[in-house]
Amino acid sequence: MAKTYSDLYGSFTTFEALHRAWGRVIKGRRAQQDVLQFERDLEPNLIDIQNSLIWKTYRTGPYRHFKVFEPKERGIAALPLKDRIVQHALIETIDPIWGKRFIFDTYACRPGKGTHAGADRAQAFLREALREQGSIYVLKADVSKYFPSVCHDVLKRLIRKRIACPDTLWLIEGIIDSAADPGAIMPRGIPIGNLTSQLFANVYLHELDEFVKYELREKRYLRYMDDFAIIGGTKAHLHDVRRTIEDFLHAQLGLRLNHKTQVFPVSTKNGRPLDFLGYRIWATHRKIRKDSAGRMRRKMKRMARQYHEGKISLDQVSQVVMSWVGHAGHADTFRLRSRVLGDVAFIPPPRGRRSHD
Repeated sequence: MAKTYSDLYGSFTTFEALHRAWGRVIKGRRAQQDVLQFERDLEPNLIDIQNSLIWKTYRTGPYRHFKVFEPKERGIAALPLKDRIVQHALIETIDPIWGKRFIFDTYACRPGKGTHAGADRAQAFLREALREQGSIYVLKADVSKYFPSVCHDVLKRLIRKRIACPDTLWLIEGIIDSAADPGAIMPRGIPIGNLTSQLFANVYLHELDEFVKYELREKRYLRYMDDFAIIGGTKAHLHDVRRTIEDFLHAQLGLRLNHKTQVFPVSTKNGRPLDFLGYRIWATHRKIRKDSAGRMRRKMKRMARQYHEGKISLDQVSQVVMSWVGHAGHADTFRLRSRVLGDVAFIPPPRGRRSHD
């Protein structure tokens, strides 16, 4: 029988837990107006949050909706500062409950994992398959409109399998319900932007992870949020696996794979790679995706213009460059990095203009 956890509520509703959460929320955001305003009366504000949790008067605040367009268009829902503090405190307590139960090969939003570790593992799987079979076939899939498709009733049921603390369930289910369409018969969707959504998304697809690993016994399976790959086996076998997974997702989780899902051979040289986690991966080498280099070229030109106009500092430019170099450096990109970073000249702003730090 699965172990459940009770008496959790007091762990994250203390002043100390909320103060730690505040420190995580404001990391890198100290100059933002809402942070400065909250910090003027930090202790009373945190006590107000604590009292609202203790007396059960807390309600998740209104979402602010906006879009981001890189690497692709996505709708983001942002909560007020107080709600982000509550979610950070909650996650500090409940994340370890699932973290130690997730399979090894899930890589999103987990300490010590991430895209680089996932790409390394995918390449190791390609090499294993090539060594054992002499050729490589891959099932590459992702869930269609994953975050908007998460069924609230199913998610709550999965959370109750581990959490038996009524007060903690009250808070979690309130957060889940805060994103519901009031008129929906079967509420769906968790907001991209909530810290809790990252954990909830992994909890939801943990059901798929266990099904593939322990029911289907696919040993070369790995997932990064709603993207996953199964490496090795024959083309016919992977098509069978795909159909089985589609049936499972629809019946158990109310999800569907998108139209880009396919089974294909991975070349042993410079033909078709596995396009996964921002890289084009072969058994022998790895390159970054072409659109990554294109985005960085556009970003370099934009930053050069902003720097010359005094709108950003060299430190801000350096942070962006080092982040991209860190990503590109995990592939065979020495000449590409030299071209992308060397094509743009950064001309200091005219005397008298100051950059905004």
